[in-house]
Amino acid sequence: MSPTAEVSNTLNAGALPTVTATPARRAVFPFTAIVGQEEMKLALLLNVIDPKIGGVMIMGDRGTGKSTTIRALTDLLPEIEVVADDPFNSHPSDPDLMSDEVRDRTLSQTDIKIARKKVQMVDLPLGATEDRVCGTIDIEKALSEGVKAFEPGLLAKANRGILYVDEVNLLDDHLVDVLLDSAASGWNTVEREGISIRHPAKFILIGSGNPEEGELRPQLLDRFGMHAEIRTVKDPNLRVEIVEQRSSFDQNPVEFLAKYQREQDEMQQKLVEAQERLKSVTIDRELRVKISQVCAELDVDGLRGDLVTNRAAKAFTALECRTEVTVDDIRRVMTLCLRHRLRKDPLESIDSGYKVTKVFDRVFGLETTEG
Repeated sequence: MSPTAEVSNTLNAGALPTVTATPARRAVFPFTAIVGQEEMKLALLLNVIDPKIGGVMIMGDRGTGKSTTIRALTDLLPEIEVVADDPFNSHPSDPDLMSDEVRDRTLSQTDIKIARKKVQMVDLPLGATEDRVCGTIDIEKALSEGVKAFEPGLLAKANRGILYVDEVNLLDDHLVDVLLDSAASGWNTVEREGISIRHPAKFILIGSGNPEEGELRPQLLDRFGMHAEIRTVKDPNLRVEIVEQRSSFDQNPVEFLAKYQREQDEMQQKLVEAQERLKSVTIDRELRVKISQVCAELDVDGLRGDLVTNRAAKAFTALECRTEVTVDDIRRVMTLCLRHRLRKDPLESIDSGYKVTKVFDRVFGLETTEG
């Protein structure tokens, strides 16, 4: 199965529904009404179009709308088809997105009931234990009754959805390793006393944090596909606009959502079309070589930076309703993909984003356009 088909199955199975505010569902601030923080919004959208980019690490000041934006994005996404009453949100027809039990039922041609549900956003609390995250096996029941008694964890709930870890830089390193391994492999395996259970765990991993509270280890930071830096808005007029938007939403959520309904529908449709278009997007070999040259000159370890930049550039091109990657497309995403992969020099005061841009301009021959 192609990566695009997997993306489509993961976040866009079935017909496009209309996003509406209903009394049964808590009103969520609309994604299209969020003012500013363009870098963070772009990184999130690109990961929705191609989850293989590998997630987003968002670092910035407190109170800058990180959680609000991520919840808004989740609410914007189309509903997905799942196997009814399945704790892993298994896909009804894609074997790569099924639990072993559902796959066995499919092979035996047992009738499977299909349901539709919103894409889940799972919040991982800082105090979560490994059992809460990965799930637990009831050893006593397994030994006495001969059945694999498994209590699913947060990774099961997050399958085919979004897993959000606020203040990820304060999370235990071991748990971060578990999350990153599951996000990379798409599976979660739990082993206890010789009993092993696995289930699909394909999700978009989004972490956020405040640099003042501590940095992630470089080895872990490198595992996130993109890194967005956000800052508190300084422009007084823009700050007033943000406050007014939030006040209007809090006073009358239904009316505020109705005001942005058309924009929400258009954005949702744009994402769905971009997911479909992704399989047709091409990038010239010469541009790929220059991407790798930038990574080499920046002394980026490994090839993850090259891969992520190629994928992100294609996703951005698909979002822009085109099928041929341009130099400008690469420029728009390269800083997001590489700034967190640079080796840190304690004596160096240059911002990592500036370094990436400077080398990009030289390699792509854009230095003459400046100054």
